[in-house]
This record gives sequence, structure tokens and C-alpha cells, in this order.
Amino acid sequence: MTDRPAGDRPGITRDRADAVARSAPSTGSATPRDATITYPGALRARWRWAGSGQGPAVFALSEAGGSLEDLGPLVSPLFDQLCRAELRIDGPGGAWTVRLASTISDDPAAVFWDDAGLLVVKYGFHTYGFDARTGAVRWTHRSASPVLVVLGSPRLRHVVVQAEVETFAIEADGTVGWRIAHNDVVSEAALVGGRLVLTSYTGQVSALDPATGRPVTG
Repeated sequence: MTDRPAGDRPGITRDRADAVARSAPSTGSATPRDATITYPGALRARWRWAGSGQGPAVFALSEAGGSLEDLGPLVSPLFDQLCRAELRIDGPGGAWTVRLASTISDDPAAVFWDDAGLLVVKYGFHTYGFDARTGAVRWTHRSASPVLVVLGSPRLRHVVVQAEVETFAIEADGTVGWRIAHNDVVSEAALVGGRLVLTSYTGQVSALDPATGRPVTG
């Protein structure tokens, strides 16, 4: 499973992010970014995303065919003014497209959860569980801080969502299995040797059991 690091605004709370989104000017002629990724399950993904107010540029090259759903209203009534992203999937079940919104500048990313048949996407403060074949939204979750990465392993019965100030596990049905808060802002997270290794902005390194969330020492 692969993912990419999140955006470049550490420590932004939800209320502050909403305020930033309301006051942020349009980035004008900023060029949207693109990425094409192949996920397990023969899923070919095309990502396209840009900064606040650039939805029309992001969606200008939307591909025809399959379902299309805009999930921006889940984030804010003013979703058209926010950062926007589009995910197009072509796979064995057909084609589907979703449009997302974020109150902060962020790089969207996803992991394929084979056992659950889900494509788990993170963007901004939100994590989404999509049916990998149809694109139907199984569940959504909003974190209190920006989501850095979503991590999965065949040995886990859940995915681990790492946000800047909290770590939580989401089960296949969207239930939060466990959650822990952090005193310091997390900058990096990775599954290493059966442990969830966290690095803070101050350089402190700690480890958790990814199955339970309990601290691991030694």
C-alpha cells in the first residue's frame, strides 16, 4: 500500500482552517497538478488537484463515462471556494469519478484495502472509504487536524489514519476502533517492523502497536 505526505500547513486546527479558507484569495492561473497511479485490484487512478478557487481548472479535463459524484458539500457549503481534487478510477467494475474539497492545501492520496474492497482516500481533514468497484461512499470521517497518511497492512483488521495530533483506526464499516491523541504535532508516520513509528516536528520518535494503539517500548 502506498501513500503520499500531506500538505504544508502543520498544526492548523479545524476552526482556523475554515477561517483560512474563507479569507484565502484565488490562486488565479495556478496550474492544477496531475498524477496517474495504479493501485492493486487493477485500479487505474487519475488524480488532479489545485488550490483554492481552482475547481473549474481541475475539472476542465474530466473524463466522460461512468458515475460522477461531488462530495464537496460534505466539507463546507462554500466548497467551490476551497481547494479541489478529482479522482477518476477505471477498474474491473467500470469507471467512476469523485470530486473532493479541502480547507487547506493538500496532496490527496489513497490506499487499496483488499479484504474490505475499499479504496481509502485522504484529503485535508477528511478520510473517505469508497467501494473500489463502484465508487459508492461507504463512510467518511473528519479529523480534528489535517490527515498526514493512511496506512494499511494485511495483518491489520483496520486502516490506521495518522493526523497531525491524533492517530485512529477505522474498521471496514467506518467504525473508529481506537483513537489516541498526541501532545506534540506528528510530522511523519510509517509502518516499520510491525510497529507504527511516529516522528514529531521536534524530532522525537515513538512507536505504537498498530493493532491496538498502545505504546511500544524497547
